[in-house]
Amino acid sequence: MSVTTVEAPPVEARELPPLNQPKRRPTRFVLPAYSILMMVYLASPIFVMIAYSFNDVPLERQQAKFFGLTTAWWRNLFDFPNLTSSIEHTFSIAIPTAIIATIIGTLLGLALGRYRFRGQGGIMFVIFLAIAVPEIVMGSSLLTLFIEVQTPSLGFATLLLAHVTFCIAFVAVTVRARVQGMDRSLEDAAQDLFASPVVAFFKVTLPLILPGIVAGGLLAFVLSLDDFVISNFVYGNYETFPIWVWGTTKIGIPPQVNVMGTILFVTGIVLAVLSVLAQRRRT
Repeated sequence: MSVTTVEAPPVEARELPPLNQPKRRPTRFVLPAYSILMMVYLASPIFVMIAYSFNDVPLERQQAKFFGLTTAWWRNLFDFPNLTSSIEHTFSIAIPTAIIATIIGTLLGLALGRYRFRGQGGIMFVIFLAIAVPEIVMGSSLLTLFIEVQTPSLGFATLLLAHVTFCIAFVAVTVRARVQGMDRSLEDAAQDLFASPVVAFFKVTLPLILPGIVAGGLLAFVLSLDDFVISNFVYGNYETFPIWVWGTTKIGIPPQVNVMGTILFVTGIVLAVLSVLAQRRRT
């Protein structure tokens, strides 16, 4: 018995209709254009400061007019002794402030991010209060405190203590956020491999939260570097750069201020880039 097979007729190839491409709306340019305009607007004072550091102004006093290009102010940056001493005072306060605030803030942020204990809510309230309170209120309250404890004189010690006080909160919040986003199973895995708690902290925990520590330290350094309101209450005779600039507005700001501001801005950019590169190298 033979079986006959019937071949199916060939199927003609049909072209599929083109897919409906989504229409590209002109509003897609709104958000990028708005973002670019906002960045230019926010950065425009910095660009003006850099440009005016090369302004050939007469009488060595800043004016709202561009007279021409010159590098004289860069060459004669240290012609004002008070400007040089104020910069030295600023860094002598900002560097130890960043170190002390980073150490205390890291320990505080680590404790708040890892553990639950009685009074934790009150501590968090005080930390956020230190961030949210106006600087003029904190400065006046610190001055009142120094007067009540009969501080011998206002100066380096009171200025350093004031800067550390308001910088600790920023470091603690930054480190706490990093700790809460950390994978705790990595610590458990290290202890499963017979690592002691101390070894697990330095080999696992610390490298994981190090970007938060570095970010908090840089933030504390920058906040101390440019603080004026709180410093104006407690500086005594230890004049920092922002306070010196404010004092020179009464007689005219020298162009060297723009030069020093440009140097500080470039230094901040370099530190931020180095921090990002270090974090990428770790990952």
